[in-house]
Amino acid sequence: MKFGGSSLATAARIRQAASIVQHFSAENKIVIVASAMDDVTDRLVEIAESVQKGEMREAQTLLTRLQRFHTTVATSIARESSRRDIVASTDVLKTELGKTVEGASHLREMTPRSRDYLLSFGERFSAPILTSAVQALGLKARPMTGGEAGITTDDNFGEAKPLIEVSYHQLRKRLEPLLSKNQVPVVTGFIAASVDGSPTTLGRGGSDYTASMIGAALAADEIWIWTDVDGLMTADPRIVKNAKVLPSVSFGEALELSFFGAKMMHPHALQPASQRKVPVRIKNSRKPDGTGTLVCDRESDDNGRVVKAVSIIRDVGIVTVGGAGMVGAPGVAGKVFQTLGTNRVNVIMISQGSSEATISTVVARREVDRAVRALQLALLGQGQVDKILQEKDACIIAVVGSGMRGTPGVAARVFSAVASRKVNVRMVAQGSSEYNVSFVVSEKEGPDAVRAIHDEFKLGN
Repeated sequence: MKFGGSSLATAARIRQAASIVQHFSAENKIVIVASAMDDVTDRLVEIAESVQKGEMREAQTLLTRLQRFHTTVATSIARESSRRDIVASTDVLKTELGKTVEGASHLREMTPRSRDYLLSFGERFSAPILTSAVQALGLKARPMTGGEAGITTDDNFGEAKPLIEVSYHQLRKRLEPLLSKNQVPVVTGFIAASVDGSPTTLGRGGSDYTASMIGAALAADEIWIWTDVDGLMTADPRIVKNAKVLPSVSFGEALELSFFGAKMMHPHALQPASQRKVPVRIKNSRKPDGTGTLVCDRESDDNGRVVKAVSIIRDVGIVTVGGAGMVGAPGVAGKVFQTLGTNRVNVIMISQGSSEATISTVVARREVDRAVRALQLALLGQGQVDKILQEKDACIIAVVGSGMRGTPGVAARVFSAVASRKVNVRMVAQGSSEYNVSFVVSEKEGPDAVRAIHDEFKLGN
């Protein structure tokens, strides 16, 4: 069971998480993965940025606020008999965090290694506090960092990659003996350790990745991701009033949905579970009796529906490279993507006409200017590319469903529905898996496009 930050946001939510563990522990052996409490990682990032800018007063203010917050929660969570212990362990972490910030402030720099060390405190605070709440309900529980549990990574600080087979072996070796004694390991999500023992972080979706790896290593019956939504939905309920929870999706569909903005696991976090065929269930910690959405290896036809869901990614822009000299000229596409990659611009979507005269890419809106400058420097004036254009008013609509594969006429229905609302489609792409059709429209027209497709395929029925 992985509890996200929203499920651990307050003392009351932590008690609710502990009661969920107690409820299901009667018939299950459980490993808990704890995220940092709500927004704590963001506050630690702000501290790191303040230190780098030399804004020490701001860093100290944020630090003091965080320390007090965790002390207050720890004090209110524990039983009277164990309150002294949890407060003492919280105080040790507070002192260690303070020294970390102070040391970085003297140097006025934050190396990737020290930044990872700083960011590790969010989960290192929350795991013992959640452990204390579980113990207060009479269960045996033990807090562990991801590194102590056995997750070993390379030393690419900030986005460390687990050494998978080593980690699986270590996880089994360290967690199975605890489970055999009916203990509940409470493991920090997001953080692990390099081979030499230095704290590392697993990047975006790191707590989900931790849960996915532990579930895969232990061949768990299921991995449960506790969050603040009922499961994966047919569309964003803020856009579509009759959006419904999907009872099940395949790993392939889940990867598409998570990439295209659905509120669930980060795409790379699904990998270990997918490879070991361990089902993942998305559940709402405020409605623990709900079935949620099951992500599994098999594909369901969902009563014959070819489309399962439609999602939207906002805050993107289009960068188009064009020129008559591109036609038949080998290597231009390679140079475009190499330039973007070198400048750390992530390409979300690609479209190229068969004439080869243009290549359009969709990138995050905040990266559009950087992408255009880099491409202008690398490509203009060489006789092949004569224009580099940008559009910042854009969003991606993704239509997802395994039933689309081999079913004729799906794209025609999608674009007819969109056209009926007078929405202009600027760019289209379809993956060879045929799990999704994606296209770009203006930000203002995005919600209309989502509603049109949701209605066309009767996803709310």
